[in-house]
Amino acid sequence: MGTESPKQRLYAQLARIAGAMASPQRLELVEILAQGERSVAALAEVVRLPIANVSHHLQVLRDVGLVIGHKQGLFVHYRLADPEVFDLHRKLATVGRQRLTEVDSIVQRYFEGRDGLEPVGRAELLRRVRDGSVIVLDVRPPEEYAAGHVPGAVSMPLESLEAGLIHLPKGKPVVAYCRGPYCVMAFEAVLRLRERGRDARRLEEGFPEWRAEGMPVAVGAGPAAGSSSPRVRPGRGGRTTSPEADKRRATRRKARARPQAKGPR
Repeated sequence: MGTESPKQRLYAQLARIAGAMASPQRLELVEILAQGERSVAALAEVVRLPIANVSHHLQVLRDVGLVIGHKQGLFVHYRLADPEVFDLHRKLATVGRQRLTEVDSIVQRYFEGRDGLEPVGRAELLRRVRDGSVIVLDVRPPEEYAAGHVPGAVSMPLESLEAGLIHLPKGKPVVAYCRGPYCVMAFEAVLRLRERGRDARRLEEGFPEWRAEGMPVAVGAGPAAGSSSPRVRPGRGGRTTSPEADKRRATRRKARARPQAKGPR
């Protein structure tokens, strides 16, 4: 019989989760999956790793219940098991910046130092979206936009920005956002827009943080960049999504997956 106390056994299991997160590659995979479900091949392309390596990292995350995988045709797709997984990722970044000087130095030098203007906060952006006083650009890949975006945002991936710029109304401020506070696509989009004389700023964080804070979310393919009046397409069934709805759906999925208790044999 083992001598470990229940508390020690508990902490041993929690340490498995900490160990699964103790990899820069796996932290990046969690960030990408916070945007929406992706195939292994698509994830490998984004993080620029061999498919075999990505599959291994995903299996580590799956073994501790942080991600869920399922086969769709010939491909295996993964998603975060629960919104709390991204909360854990986000809290790790927050504590890291507060407690590690090197983290704070990197953020200030390579991220905040790239932009001399204060970014737009979530509440301000929502107000300006509702009164129509701003153009919102989602510069992530189209599949991430379709999985969830800021209502009213126009999908304009960074590589399409030059061509799509001519369709944006002149004289109206632009706010760009991407995957999170350390995603360089929004910084690059703002730089290019300003070089062309546009009044451009970036969202303070990114889409996953927007959703995690309970802000309204739209899903599905959006309007083309050249649309004269962008139209928000709500989520499936005409609904927008929210962290609370995501958690309810996750709870239902867990209940369906939980094996039924068997009676005595």
